[in-house]
Amino acid sequence: MTRKQRRGLLIGLGVGVLSIAAILMLFAFRQSIVFFHTPSDVAEHKVAPGARFRLGGLVKAGSVVRGDGTKVSFSVTDTLQTVPVSYEGILPDLFREGQGVVAEGILAPDGQFVADSVLAKHDENYMPPEVAKALEEKGVKLGETAHPESATK
Repeated sequence: MTRKQRRGLLIGLGVGVLSIAAILMLFAFRQSIVFFHTPSDVAEHKVAPGARFRLGGLVKAGSVVRGDGTKVSFSVTDTLQTVPVSYEGILPDLFREGQGVVAEGILAPDGQFVADSVLAKHDENYMPPEVAKALEEKGVKLGETAHPESATK
């Protein structure tokens, strides 16, 4: 084998190994990425029970029920569909009815979303861009302060 052939073989092997490594990394990331869904997505069965994802929308007015200790249940809505959420832990200070929220957890087989973390909107000028975009796509009219572009101003 000539020197030129060896160099070509080494380059080819290097590219092959890097390609396989990149494919494996992308597959591993796909398994660990937590996707964002709206209550309408959940109602349309786009999310399988037991799947881990983020549920975003607005906290439905009159739905917050505090239980024993730090247990709380509430509903998240995109004004078209509503998903009941149960959470055990300390809620963010800015959590309240009618405000944007993103809950991360697992959808139980009975349709209840069991959250292990809840994120409330940052301040009066911010709603998570994913939540605002998803709500706008569902036809929900957002105020100027909830629009994702206003968060960057």
